[in-house]
Amino acid sequence: QVQLVESGGGLVQPGGSLRLSCSASGVSTSLYAMGWYRQAPGKQRELVARVTEGGMTNYPDSLKGRVTISRDDAKNLLYLHMNNLKPDDTAIYYCRADRIGQIYWGQGTQVTVSS
Repeated sequence: QVQLVESGGGLVQPGGSLRLSCSASGVSTSLYAMGWYRQAPGKQRELVARVTEGGMTNYPDSLKGRVTISRDDAKNLLYLHMNNLKPDDTAIYYCRADRIGQIYWGQGTQVTVSS
């Protein structure tokens, strides 16, 4: 059974930093494309960062320079480092694993950026 469990969300002040973690079981992070997505209230879910099986990373232009995705394949963990956080970054952040014909999502972790 595949499980993706996010952690590390919470309340952070504008300009602050945060590291999210995703613990994967039932899948190997090295064999799947792993990604972080977010969904703000009233908005569609959007890509935050993605890393392929081969280690290539992909970030939307709007977030380049503020977010970094990384993974620890030995521990089956995926990370997202975010800095210079803004109120617009407030959203539920989801971990995703995908391979041809297979997509798995975590339950999400709330990130709130507010003073």
